[in-house]
Amino acid sequence: MAEHPGKGHLDGGWWPQTRELAVELADLVDHFPAQSGRVVRALVSPPDWDSTPRTIPVTGRYVKVGAFPRDDTHLVLLKTSDRRTLYVLVVPPGFSPDQGDEALRASAEAGNDHTATEVLHEVAGHPDLDPGGHWSDDGGSWWGPEAGKPSTRMGA
Repeated sequence: MAEHPGKGHLDGGWWPQTRELAVELADLVDHFPAQSGRVVRALVSPPDWDSTPRTIPVTGRYVKVGAFPRDDTHLVLLKTSDRRTLYVLVVPPGFSPDQGDEALRASAEAGNDHTATEVLHEVAGHPDLDPGGHWSDDGGSWWGPEAGKPSTRMGA
């Protein structure tokens, strides 16, 4: 998750292991960072999942789930008990470790300016990318010598 949600297009990323929403969302909710709030509802992009149940059991309660027809944004919107909505990138389970790491890094970058679809498209187009690569949200290139400063998530 971004250090300061709400400052960019995305508030963070999530890399589920499968396309089984009931299993993956329960795991996400049960391990969601406490400082980000308690998830009470999720709105999902149906093409990311094999099925979209209306409620999902989590530890001690249920989370309501909704979906928009024909939505292909690769997002899950997480509504929290404090009435915030977090926009979270859904990284496809089939991404390589380097691609997944880079997509997660980009989604949590402060002031990110790219949609989930743009991030996934760019990452998928670079199967050999270096997860220590650079992201630049000032309109420049995402990789290469012309890229902006290194990701703060890498400690550089």
